Amino acid sequence: MTDPHRSTGGDTPVVAMTIAGSDSGGGAGIQADLHTFAAFGVHGVSVLTAVTAQNTQSVSAVLNLPASLLRAQFAAVVGDFSVRAAKIGMLGSPATVRLVAQSLHESGDFPVVLDPVLVATTGASLGTDGAATAIRRHLFPRAALITPNVPEAAQLLGASIKTSDDFSAAARALVNAGARAVLLKGAHVEGACVRDLLLVDGLETWFEHPRVAVEGHGTGCTLSAAIAANLGKGVALTDSVGIAIAYVQRALAASYRPGKGSVSVLGHRRAAPPLS
Repeated sequence: MTDPHRSTGGDTPVVAMTIAGSDSGGGAGIQADLHTFAAFGVHGVSVLTAVTAQNTQSVSAVLNLPASLLRAQFAAVVGDFSVRAAKIGMLGSPATVRLVAQSLHESGDFPVVLDPVLVATTGASLGTDGAATAIRRHLFPRAALITPNVPEAAQLLGASIKTSDDFSAAARALVNAGARAVLLKGAHVEGACVRDLLLVDGLETWFEHPRVAVEGHGTGCTLSAAIAANLGKGVALTDSVGIAIAYVQRALAASYRPGKGSVSVLGHRRAAPPLS
């Protein structure tokens, strides 16, 4: 049976928006998001927040784009497209966080997935002082789901998260801080299996999967974009999370190393779900 939300022939696909920075190495950020949207048959539109000079080895420069250009991008996108979902990635500064929050408030009511990108895979900081506080205050209330990894959750909470036993308390603390739902990702916790915790309406759902022996670049971007794509297609939140986790697992298994660094870029196209 054909999925009515996937584009076939002249049909118009669902539109999803990514609000994030650019990765000149092509493995994360806007580039990973658009690859992911395409894999799920979703038309991707974008609001670029920053330009980075980065590759598989390091981030050597970051330029946050001016507020006027961010506003112009939002106006261009929402003025022409019927956006069904959005994901937020790298924002960089508190000023950008506030501007994005205001622009989303003016853009309509659609689900938003917030990936609070604060540190790159290579270890470089992608957020200035105060970014975590601004994200909690201005974007937690707007997001249908936040998807922090362990270091990001620790920054957002100002608390240590050492094992998966700490996940329940951390997820609930994030909800108490204003988040509507939390997917706390466990890849930074050592072990043969990765455990991710989804907390929605006070109910916990654990996702457990074998660890893929790959240092992946852009996994968080890809996961949040995949969740947003499925939410835009009308899939329920918990199901969207499960589909997205499975997609990232396939993309990691299909990853490759195009640069000289140790990190691998996900195989977005080869991991694309089959047409049903």
